[in-house]
Amino acid sequence: MFYLFYSFIYSIFVGRMKKLAYLLLLCLLVSCGRKQATHGPMQVEVLNRMTPVKDQGHSQTCWAYAMLAAIETEHIGRGDSVNLSPAYIEYVLSGEKNAPESKRAMGVTCINLMMKYGLCAHDAYREYNPDIEPPKQVFMGGAVYTPQEFAHSVCAPGEYVALTSNDKEPYGQEIDIDMPDNWEHNRFLNVPMDTLLHRTVKAVRKHHGICWESSGHAMAVVGLARDSIGHRYFIMKNSWGDRDVDHGLVYMSFAEFRKTTLAVEMTREAWQQQ
Repeated sequence: MFYLFYSFIYSIFVGRMKKLAYLLLLCLLVSCGRKQATHGPMQVEVLNRMTPVKDQGHSQTCWAYAMLAAIETEHIGRGDSVNLSPAYIEYVLSGEKNAPESKRAMGVTCINLMMKYGLCAHDAYREYNPDIEPPKQVFMGGAVYTPQEFAHSVCAPGEYVALTSNDKEPYGQEIDIDMPDNWEHNRFLNVPMDTLLHRTVKAVRKHHGICWESSGHAMAVVGLARDSIGHRYFIMKNSWGDRDVDHGLVYMSFAEFRKTTLAVEMTREAWQQQ
């Protein structure tokens, strides 16, 4: 009788633990939740220059951090250093009527908000506060800009192309990614995954900044690496601070890139290079 009672209680406990584990995993997959990947020794092939790693805190605006990090690396590669404010993007997002309460979106949303509302430097508006307005002037390189002028100086209209890979849709056409994060219904050029992977590698080698997104998180691609048995990886700049073992960088295998990539944004110059 005791054994039967024990077995009954144990089965309930195990069932609840499995359910809890499933819910935790689900939360990580559908949000910007923090998780630490593990890997062995890495040989870095390319590591492009970047601004210091930022920390998004409890915000769901990883897409803004990733897109701005890509723009920063793009400019540093041109010899023009800029450090941009994700908090500014979060502030102006709060004025968008159609934006979800979660504040989740995509890299191309960040560009659209920049074109509409402008941008400022990170040091001028470091943390989002709904009660504190961002500056109305941007001081940079001895010049004074409006936020819109500054945004257009770091990202020209039409400069970036939004890309995806969906083998259920025609390649070479622009398609809508049907998910809540794409609440603006932006359209993405649909290309084969082999092409997207190859062009992303070439863009990294040419020191371009790239924004990468999955259905749960966004990061900037800043480098290339190999492990001890030759498997290849992208080096990602994350937005969870720099206190982990890799100081804010994440190594994503090419296999994982193929499996999880939802969208990529890069300059048209980077995309079109052969």
